[in-house]
Parts: sequence; C-alpha cells; structure tokens
Amino acid sequence: MNQTNTNVRSLGIGNLSGPMGTMQSNRGPAARLLPVRGEPKMKPRASRSDPNQKAPKASMARAPLERTHERNAPAPQPVHGLGAQVNRRAADRLRSGHLWVYASDIESIELPENGADNPPALLPVADSRGLLLGTALYSPSSQIALRLVSREAIDEAAWLALLAERLRRAVVRRKSMLSDANDACRLCFSEADELPGLIADKYGKLVIFQFLAKGLDSAAVRETCVRVVREEIEPDAILERPDPRMRELEGLSVPNLEPLFVADGTASASTTDFHLNGLKFHYDANAGQKTGAFLDQRDNYAAAQQWAQRLGAAGHANAGRALDVCCYQGGFALHLAQVCGKVTGIDASRASLEVAERNFETNRDRMKAEVDWVEGDAFQILREWSDAGEKFDTIVLDPPAFAKTKRAVEGALRGYKELNLRALKMLRPGGLLVTCSCSHHVGWAELEASVASAAVDAGRRVRLLERRGAALDHPVVLNLPETEYLKCLVLEVE
Repeated sequence: MNQTNTNVRSLGIGNLSGPMGTMQSNRGPAARLLPVRGEPKMKPRASRSDPNQKAPKASMARAPLERTHERNAPAPQPVHGLGAQVNRRAADRLRSGHLWVYASDIESIELPENGADNPPALLPVADSRGLLLGTALYSPSSQIALRLVSREAIDEAAWLALLAERLRRAVVRRKSMLSDANDACRLCFSEADELPGLIADKYGKLVIFQFLAKGLDSAAVRETCVRVVREEIEPDAILERPDPRMRELEGLSVPNLEPLFVADGTASASTTDFHLNGLKFHYDANAGQKTGAFLDQRDNYAAAQQWAQRLGAAGHANAGRALDVCCYQGGFALHLAQVCGKVTGIDASRASLEVAERNFETNRDRMKAEVDWVEGDAFQILREWSDAGEKFDTIVLDPPAFAKTKRAVEGALRGYKELNLRALKMLRPGGLLVTCSCSHHVGWAELEASVASAAVDAGRRVRLLERRGAALDHPVVLNLPETEYLKCLVLEVE
C-alpha cells in the first residue's frame, strides 16, 4: 500500500521494545523447540541430560496398564531392532496421554546404518524395560525429538493412512464453523488433532499448510494432505508457508515456494479476501505473522465489541474512545470501530498497519469511528500517554508471547504487569479492559495475579466479566496443556 495514502503516524521507536525486549505481534501454539546440544547417543545405552532444559515433571503415580502388567504378566522382553528407548519420566508422560519426548529423556536410540545422514521419519518408542509405547515422528536436531503418532508399531503406509484419516476428521469437524460471515478457520491444529507439527489454515478459498516437524518433511506427506483437503473443501489453491525458526530448529529442507495445488482458472494463488464476523480482511500468503492472520482471536474480537457496546449502553462508560495495543492488522480495532466513536491502534510494524488501514477502508461502510494507526513502541507510548493523563473507555492488550520458555516466565510477568498498569491508569471509571496472553507457560493464575498486582499499584478495582480462550477451531485437549495457550480476561474497571 502506498504510504502516502496510509493513515499511520510514527511515535516512539520502530520496534515494540520494553521490559521484554523487542516486541513483535506474534503468537501460536506451535511446539516450543530449543536446539539440541548434540545427538542422542547410539547403543550401547547411555544416559544423557540437557542441563539447560527441564522436561515437565511426570506424575508419581504409575499408569494402571503398567501396574496390571507387573502383577499378571511375565517380565517384559525388549523391543528388538531399530527404535528409541526412553526414561521413566517420558514413558509416564506418554502413557498419561501426552505426545512428546524430549531429547534429554532418550536413554538409547538405534538407527539404520545411514541414519545419521538420512534419519528415518518414524521410530518405534519403548520404555526402559523394552515395552513398546508406540511409533513417533523423529526429529534428530530438535529438543522435542519424538512426537507420538500411534500407540502401536506402524510403518510408513499405515502412517500415511492414519494421517489422511485424522486430517479428514479435523477438516470435517470445522465445516460447521464456516459460513459466509466466517470463511476462515484453522482446519488442523497440530497435537490437538493428533497430527503433531501439522498446521492447516483456511483463508477464504486458500489453504495454507505448515509442516513444523522433521518427520513430516516428505513428498508423500504433502501429497496426502493436499489430496484430503481438495476432496473435503475444494480450495482454489493450497500453499505451504515455511516458518524460518522451525526450519532451523527441525533441520527442514529448503521449502518449495511453488503452490502445492492451484485450481484451473485461479487468478492469484497467494492473495485473497476472507471474512471474520462479517468483516472483510485482506490476505497475502507472502506477508504477515505465522500463516498470515490470528484466527484464534475471532470470537474474542466479537466479545470485545459486544462488551464495549453493552457497558456503554448501560451508562457505565461512554463507549466513545477505544485503544487497541499490538493491533497487528486491525482485528480488535475494526470490531471496536463499529460501536465506538474513536479508535486508536498501536503496533511496531508499519507493514501490518498498512494492511490494517486497507482493511478499514474495505469495511468503511460498517465503521462508526475513524481509526488512528500509530506505529511505535507500545511500552514507551503507554508510559507517555498514562503520565500525560490520556483517557480511554475501552483498552485491548494483545501482546506477543513474552514467555516462549519456562525460564522466561518471570520476565514475562513483569511485562504483562507493566502493560496492564499503564492501561489501568488510562481507563475511565466503568471502562473495559480486555487483556490477553498467548504464552502457554504463563498460566491463568499467573496472568490474573499480574493484572491484580497492576490494579493495586494503579489504585483501581477490577471486576472479572469473562475468562476466554481461543476460538473453537483451536481446541484444547486436557492431556496436552500446550494446546491451551491463549488466555483472554474481560474486565470492568472501577
């Protein structure tokens, strides 16, 4: 978009930086991966550990299946041949329903003769006594070395059949969520759909895939995924969008930038428009964060609009002035502009703000308010505005994931508190605060404690209206806590 026609002004510095360092609009539940220090050791079996990475604690209770075996069965026999044996912690974790094995939890691993140069996509996984736990995708360079895809021993043909069945089931499950007003959604959500490392998002008539695990990096996997999606939803085009960070951590091949599929007569395979809650948004497969947009916030966009309108109508606040912090391409801001008199959106990325302005113009006939887009450092801007006495009736805080590891949680909580403190100082009595965290490692209790501490420091009293999560196309699986990453608090501020 030509910058001369863009209603964007610069304030502060170009990157959103503050207590958390450089702050870009970014989120998602993709597996949090760290580089492995070295390879899992080959047989003979040897213990290994990573002093910088602690795997989640396993339950002290042993699985009922294991206890039954100990009482009623003879001593287990080792699983012979290729495969990995994991320690007690990892075995208990898998038996409890989780799918990951960290590299530091592998006790021994046996690969084919050329396995170091050409690692297999699949490996059998057994516990330290040799009892089979299942078959996993193998990632030799990732901290998450194994991702279980079956509780049985399966070969490649069985895996591809399982992949097709699970992907089809995931797509069919989302069909009821699609309509003319909402023609974008997440079709496949990795571990939550029993397909670790696989993301598929639908934007209008385009489908975008991300293959985020080494074991998925094959022509056969791509062909299977394309076939299933074509059969179920008939898209105009299917593209693969690589994630540079995951490509490095997983050791993925150089991506093919050509579309995986293009229907006859399709004019453009990389750009389209899509709809969320009746609003039209521009999509470019070659720009933006993650697969291009944040579909997980769809229901929260609508909720923020409804609460702002409800509180204003009830006389608790003038629904007139709203602020969207880390607005990206305008999701919250455009929803609020339908019910508020004036809206401001802040983001570090000028490119994102230009798309936001384009989205605003596309939906101008539905907008009640103009939107002022501000490019700059959110921490700096909120600090200056709160000190200057600026006031708003609704404020949305939707920052990136501050805590991508457990070690980052303490610093992340300081960042969340600072943003909420500044927002609370600027809200009028009876105002609305919608505050979000997309950091899996920051739990509900920690987020709420951070906001409560900010409220004490600001001398404000906050009333909880709603706890919200990601939209239904991003399901939460109770055995997989990583799937519950997005948290949204809707608060009334007295």
